[in-house]
Amino acid sequence: MFPYLKALHIIFVITWFAGLFYIVRLFIYHTEALAKDEPARSILTDQFKLMAQRLWYIITWPSAVLTLILGLWLLHAYGFNIPLWLWIKLGFVLLLYLYHLKCHQIFRKLQRNEKCYTSQQLRLWNEVTTLLLVAIIFLVVLKSTLNMVGALLSWIALGIVLMIGITLYKKFRMQ
Repeated sequence: MFPYLKALHIIFVITWFAGLFYIVRLFIYHTEALAKDEPARSILTDQFKLMAQRLWYIITWPSAVLTLILGLWLLHAYGFNIPLWLWIKLGFVLLLYLYHLKCHQIFRKLQRNEKCYTSQQLRLWNEVTTLLLVAIIFLVVLKSTLNMVGALLSWIALGIVLMIGITLYKKFRMQ
């Protein structure tokens, strides 16, 4: 039964991440639509609210809940022998759930057409998901402490590259 639980867990992790990646893109588009003149503003914001609502409640939240249930079930199989890499992974997973909850706050504000962040800030926010994904995958695949150090350094380098890329993209857009 363990391999089936693991497969389902991975499937729901993937759909959860897909939802997290896409919801923030919708936040960006919604935020940019709020700056447009009528009637484009109303048409676009209504559409983005509908798209976000469907994504958030039909895909992202259910995937997050099922990931948690299946993950706890898998964790139960370890008993009291939880290895260090898994503790570190669980720390990143906790950060991911906190990220999800913050996205929910942003979602609720945008559902009321309240602008809370600039599109540039949301672009940066979107990269947090990438960093968490990379950290979690490297920990699951590598597992050894020595490999984790290399993965951590790679993770920091990736974060720097992403921030540079976003800054360059902003400059390109402003031209």
